[in-house]
Amino acid sequence: MSEVNAVPVKAAHPSLVRSLKTVAWSFIGIRSRAGFEDDAAKVNPLHVLLAGVITVLVLVVSLIGLATWVVGK
Repeated sequence: MSEVNAVPVKAAHPSLVRSLKTVAWSFIGIRSRAGFEDDAAKVNPLHVLLAGVITVLVLVVSLIGLATWVVGK
């Protein structure tokens, strides 16, 4: 029987940056199934929740700022 020399893959630690990337991909709405499954296995749900809240707050504040600038108040 021959042995296959498998190179161990270093598991990525869940990080806030990876979660921000995952949330950004979800906001854009384009992501392959393999990418989604990879992200789902490597992110911390709490980080994704925090990244989502931060992203939504930035989006809302940006839209309010843009509307205020356009209206000229």
